[in-house]
Amino acid sequence: MAIELRSGVKYGSFLSLAVVLVAYWFRSPDSSVLDDRLDVVLSSLLRAERKVGMNGVSRPRVAIGFGGCVDIIVDGVTLLNKMGLKPTDQPLHHDYIENAEQLAQSFAYFFSPGAASERFVMNDTLFSELVEASRELPGNRWSIGGNAPVMASRMALEGCDVLLGGSFSTDFTDILSQRITVAGNTVDEPDIHLILEYPTGATWGPYTSRRANRYIVHSDDHNPYLDSMEQFQEKLNSFKPDLLVVGGLQMMDSFPFKQGEREALLGRLAKMLSSASPQTAVHFEMASFVDESLMSDLLEFVLPHADSLGMNEQELPNLLSLFRGSNLTVLSDPNPRVATVLDQMRELYRLVNQRHHEAGMGRPLTRLHVHTLAFQAIIVKRGSKWKNTMSATAKASLTANRHVCGSPDIDLSKARLIMDESFSVSRQEGSPRIPLQESRPISCWDEDGYEVCVAPVLVCTEVYQTAGGGDNISAAGLVLQI
Repeated sequence: MAIELRSGVKYGSFLSLAVVLVAYWFRSPDSSVLDDRLDVVLSSLLRAERKVGMNGVSRPRVAIGFGGCVDIIVDGVTLLNKMGLKPTDQPLHHDYIENAEQLAQSFAYFFSPGAASERFVMNDTLFSELVEASRELPGNRWSIGGNAPVMASRMALEGCDVLLGGSFSTDFTDILSQRITVAGNTVDEPDIHLILEYPTGATWGPYTSRRANRYIVHSDDHNPYLDSMEQFQEKLNSFKPDLLVVGGLQMMDSFPFKQGEREALLGRLAKMLSSASPQTAVHFEMASFVDESLMSDLLEFVLPHADSLGMNEQELPNLLSLFRGSNLTVLSDPNPRVATVLDQMRELYRLVNQRHHEAGMGRPLTRLHVHTLAFQAIIVKRGSKWKNTMSATAKASLTANRHVCGSPDIDLSKARLIMDESFSVSRQEGSPRIPLQESRPISCWDEDGYEVCVAPVLVCTEVYQTAGGGDNISAAGLVLQI
């Protein structure tokens, strides 16, 4: 309620005003300090981001594959209710979805912890019914989807020239940035992905989401086959990219390939990656994988050829579990502590490079970026081709808010810090703690042959869209490092 002071106010009005002012007097320091703190953090992150620009330099050239789709974005709970799906009393993990009951169980499994997930729907009839129901929902949105097109769009927005490998409809390519050149087939109907978004605190029967996130379902025809790879490879040599990015391979997860078909496709991809110029950096963007045999194939065919890896807090322990020889970790803590993530990053970095050394082929891992809800963390080998790590970490952090809030300008009334006031650099006993300093929120330090940078995220509290967050964040961080 707005209060306006006037002369001649009656005693009762003064009494009411006094009560309001006393309440404000006791409440305002905390909120004022918090607002000031967020403002200083934002200013510091922006200053770090702006330290590196592309003024007066040639635009970076980035080649990105593979695939893409049209995303239909809906409220997940509303869609399930429209489909008549009752909340299950048995949340369960399923590698793929065959019927409505499994969909309800799988959604509930990831919904409560607020963990991102993506599943292939084997049942064409069920998927068609989901698409039709989504089309009819008020407030549904359509957008460019798929790891490769989303990363390509972000990099074009940030000033890169991009070669994009994928098979798209003409309507799809018409809305891409003019800085993006497409290499691939033209299709009549693009693949559709359904993005079931939900905010923090959303409820579905007895379940309440701990954080905003999304559950994605698809039933792709084109993307699992990497059917743009031949055209993409033909244009690679003349394009001469500074960076080659591979993503979208989760479309192969649980897909019913014929015997040996997937291995043959990944073998062709490995051949393409191994032929990339040493001057071209190679980045692999992880995703939600549950097929252990596919993950093993990625370790054999893709990871040995990547200088850089990008992933979220779910994908990091999942990949790490495979290196340790244990079962895949389908669901991990959606809000891990900084020390936990840093220890996992160190172990993964060590294991990937140990495998490279033993194999005597491919590329060593020189960069690892993990994006979480609360913070960004990047490890970069000292003396490698990757540069501007502090600015890249800041940009990744800012991009997280910009994408999720749906605005290039950061509104601090829609942001909060959830990273700890200080963090330990490791879970090992006696490890030093680093305080979060508002004027210098990005912490960078040297360890065994590499630099580590950690930056807090101004977490968006009024979510516009979580889907595509990781792709936008990874792409933005890469832009300043090539």
